Amino acid sequence: MIRLAPAFLLAGALAFSQTHTVALAQTRTMTQGAHRMELVLERLDAGNTWRAIDPGLVLAQGERVRFKFRTNFDGFLYVMNLSTSGSYEQLFPRQETGENNQISASKEYQVPATSAAFRIAGPAGHEVVYWLVSPARLNESTRPLAPPATKGPPPTLIPRCDDAILKARGECIDSSAGPKLVPRGEQIPDNLTGAGASRTQRDLLFMRQKNTAVISSPEPLTGPIVYEFRLAHK
Repeated sequence: MIRLAPAFLLAGALAFSQTHTVALAQTRTMTQGAHRMELVLERLDAGNTWRAIDPGLVLAQGERVRFKFRTNFDGFLYVMNLSTSGSYEQLFPRQETGENNQISASKEYQVPATSAAFRIAGPAGHEVVYWLVSPARLNESTRPLAPPATKGPPPTLIPRCDDAILKARGECIDSSAGPKLVPRGEQIPDNLTGAGASRTQRDLLFMRQKNTAVISSPEPLTGPIVYEFRLAHK
């Protein structure tokens, strides 16, 4: 389970707004492909500094994380989590994490969009964080989507270290973690499919640029799409 927790940030809460310092190389990538999304996982280190990490890094209990997100198109973002205990929770938008979920092309956003962070807790395994991106708002209010009608089964994957990476870098990286297509046959929360997101996202392409995950669609999006980020933890 990932819980909201204070992030001990420096003065000034971070809003769901444009990040002003954007590397030239990152800006260049947003011109490639039809519709493109970039996703970065960050961890708060012992010195209270946020650092981008490998999306497959196996996290420890109590660690604090957040996401950075950027697209080359305008739209709306919704994020939901299926915890390792099998419970669903909408992470964004909501009062504690920010209620303005409208996104603009080439601007960088963070989730949570407030001074909070997500804290790792619960049984070891993979949190399945669903990212739904829509070119149009799914409802007129800023209230969260209605919860799923049924409770989902707990994710069964147990994090495993890639031995080659462990020997080379001394980090426990689970190659099955990070952003993925929703596997064929996997149940998507029914409140997301009810919002119009397709159960099959076979046209999405996934690639990595260092610690940045890139998700692209060869064709412009005409409706909501959903993919998942598997967050591995002990």
